[in-house]
Amino acid sequence: MSEPVTQRCGLPLLQPAQAQKHVTVNEALMRLDGLVNLVLQSASLAAPPTAVTDGMCFAVPAAGSGAWAGKGGQIAIGTNGGWAFVAAQAGQRAWIADQGCHALWDGKAWVGGVQTLGLFGGAMIAGMAEGQVEVKAGTITVTDVVIPPNVMVIGATARVVETIPGSATSWQLGHASLSGVSSPQQRFGQGLGLDKGSYGMGLLGTPASFYAAMPLRLTAAGGSFAGGGKVRLSLHWLELRVPAAT
Repeated sequence: MSEPVTQRCGLPLLQPAQAQKHVTVNEALMRLDGLVNLVLQSASLAAPPTAVTDGMCFAVPAAGSGAWAGKGGQIAIGTNGGWAFVAAQAGQRAWIADQGCHALWDGKAWVGGVQTLGLFGGAMIAGMAEGQVEVKAGTITVTDVVIPPNVMVIGATARVVETIPGSATSWQLGHASLSGVSSPQQRFGQGLGLDKGSYGMGLLGTPASFYAAMPLRLTAAGGSFAGGGKVRLSLHWLELRVPAAT
């Protein structure tokens, strides 16, 4: 017979004439401590970590293994060296630590960045990609911060965290050539500073739709990069999710 628990948070309930009530109460408090202002360390880790930290939570994926086998779609809460499992509730929100975003449980999966969610699964999602780029020698550095396909880009921002050496007098932030776009190499900023602490705020006056993946690139102006220097980039977009088939 399964233990009686509360409907939403799966907290264990005390029973009449129960011995050692403190055990049940402490277990309920441990689960509550994990679930309030929920922080999920990961929603993609399939195997549980070797060291269990009390109160630390993970979203168990469908392919969970080891102590998480058969617990897909549940929240694993570290407790007393093991795991307590609570079913995620539709509409529940959490911070996904290893993704750096808020997510919502839609009944089947944790959806990061969701702003609106319809009854049939259609959604609008706010997305972001970040990266720290080491500037290469030459006039162009292609980065690994990539605009994904089928999104509407709002803008991109940059911060120089290590001075960029070379003969360039400034730099530009943009992307490769794209039909119908003039000066794509400076779409998110031009005349940007080379010194540590310099930054760019590339907010687009008109959001731009991209239908194929496109990496951001740094372009030297008035000279070239010598190689070295580091820049942090953040890219921001909106995307749509189509309704579910069933």
